[in-house]
Amino acid sequence: MGASFLIKKVLTEVGIKPERFNLQWASAAEAPRFVRLITDYTAEIKKLGPIGASEGLDQKELQKRLEKATRLAEDRKLRVAFGNATKAVRKEGVFTQEHIDGVFAAKLEKPLKSALEG
Repeated sequence: MGASFLIKKVLTEVGIKPERFNLQWASAAEAPRFVRLITDYTAEIKKLGPIGASEGLDQKELQKRLEKATRLAEDRKLRVAFGNATKAVRKEGVFTQEHIDGVFAAKLEKPLKSALEG
């Protein structure tokens, strides 16, 4: 759950629509749900159009922003903060999406800002 928050935050920060990322869980026994999830996500991506184009970016700028997102994902301080946020969620034992997003937002704000400036 926290990974989804971080990925969407990074995409937003580099100017790529966060709706392009979607992580859902479905067990092998949930075939109809799996089909619905894939169908809905495919429709959403088709509606958004090609990556970069719907964000108003040419290929060169898109590549630059994707490289920036990769550098953010590789940032040591950000990865450590992510691990600390994960530990905090586990320790608190509150697993609602709202709570998890709040913990990750608080724990990742400073290292993300630092990584963006660096």
